[in-house]
Amino acid sequence: MVARPVPTARRARLAAELRKLRERAGMTATEAAAAIGTSSGQLSNVETARFGVSPERVRAMARVYSVCDPQLVDALAAMATDRTNGWWEQYRGVLPPSLLDLAELEHHALTLRAAYTAHIPGLLQTPDHAREVFRQVLPELTPPEVEHRVSHRIKRQEVLYRSNPIPYTAIIHEAALRMQFGGPAIVKGQLSHLVEMGERKHVRILVIPFNAGSFPGAGQSIYYARGPVPQLDTVHLDQSHGPALVDAEARLGGYRLLLDRMEAMALDREESSQFVISILRSL
Repeated sequence: MVARPVPTARRARLAAELRKLRERAGMTATEAAAAIGTSSGQLSNVETARFGVSPERVRAMARVYSVCDPQLVDALAAMATDRTNGWWEQYRGVLPPSLLDLAELEHHALTLRAAYTAHIPGLLQTPDHAREVFRQVLPELTPPEVEHRVSHRIKRQEVLYRSNPIPYTAIIHEAALRMQFGGPAIVKGQLSHLVEMGERKHVRILVIPFNAGSFPGAGQSIYYARGPVPQLDTVHLDQSHGPALVDAEARLGGYRLLLDRMEAMALDREESSQFVISILRSL
């Protein structure tokens, strides 16, 4: 096995899930390693994503741990099978690893749900809007750093344009729609783009207007990526100290409920489109 000094979030997630299965089986690393036919050191390296693991070894581990969920086992084996490097790898060493992890998460998701109160979701931003957002980052980015981030953000949007586009729901508060990033021309271009994207069958843009009042989740951005089984779902949170990935099952359930409640308070697709158009016409 070859050591992976900088494992991706996906590989780290696979390692964490394998460790969870062992712990739920009530086995120590030494006991599990003996039953699987490896050393405790090698097992430790697998569970910390330092070493990769084959699909066959994943299935062997699942048998030893008496995992009775074949869909979960298949999903984990598929994660071990996938060793391709995506387009985001060209940005390694240029952008923070968290941005590469986000692109990888989106690429493998089955559906995506986003809720934003102060920003337009990244997958729906125009290049001009994204550029203005990155110019406000602190510590201040250099012009080349800004352009690298804009390029990466636009490439991420491929998941909405490919032949098998990901079903995407974006819940956007009115406050985000009225933010003046870059002046009238850029704002108009961004709002027009939202209207156009909302016409795509796989894209749902839902607006929460000011007059909806208070609502759960106000003040935070939530990005929910559905995996092949619920246990492999992931929530991406933007926080002041940097992004965070949430995968604890109890917390995932809480975020699903939160998004459901926010969606219930939002205008429907047609009403949301007309709402964005009304703001556009008022500029």
